[in-house]
Amino acid sequence: MDEFRLGDSDAFEVLVTRHSRGLYNFLLRSVHAPARAEELLQEVLLRVIRSKDRYRRSARFTTWVYTIARNLCVDESRRARFRDHESLDAPLRRRAGHGNAPSLLATIPSDDLPLELMAQSPRLRARINGAVLRLPADQREVFLMRLMAGMSFREIGETVGAPENTVKSRMRYALDKLREELADLRPVAIGDAMEEAAHG
Repeated sequence: MDEFRLGDSDAFEVLVTRHSRGLYNFLLRSVHAPARAEELLQEVLLRVIRSKDRYRRSARFTTWVYTIARNLCVDESRRARFRDHESLDAPLRRRAGHGNAPSLLATIPSDDLPLELMAQSPRLRARINGAVLRLPADQREVFLMRLMAGMSFREIGETVGAPENTVKSRMRYALDKLREELADLRPVAIGDAMEEAAHG
């Protein structure tokens, strides 16, 4: 980000490649609509561009950019009461006025998506996604920031404005709820991934 602020446009491409997939997944699980998550991701990136001259390294870039994403999600949830949402299962490629054009997500490398989640069947992914969506909002955002962005509990606390111990409690409650809801599945890979997210 410092390089981008000093005029290196290639540095911005590095930021997009490194963070867009995790941000999109966080936004999607917050707004439940692929097309809207793409729009919000574009808004996050626009805000990064607009803020580059004011950016100062007081925290990790990840903490800063997820704070932007979270604030957009909070605004979105306020507006969501007044409109219907697309299903979480809606095709990623469907975008108004773009026909079959690929989505922004399709253009982003998936290197940072957890391998344990990529390897599971679509049915299992749907069960996990549903369970995550049913978590209380404060627990869900902590779980997603930890799992998708690999943020530390301290960084998550800075992002959501809560003490680190509160964040850890939210993560523990989230994991307990997910284990209870997915008790009939108990896939080893997912269980290991959640344990690593909780303690790693």
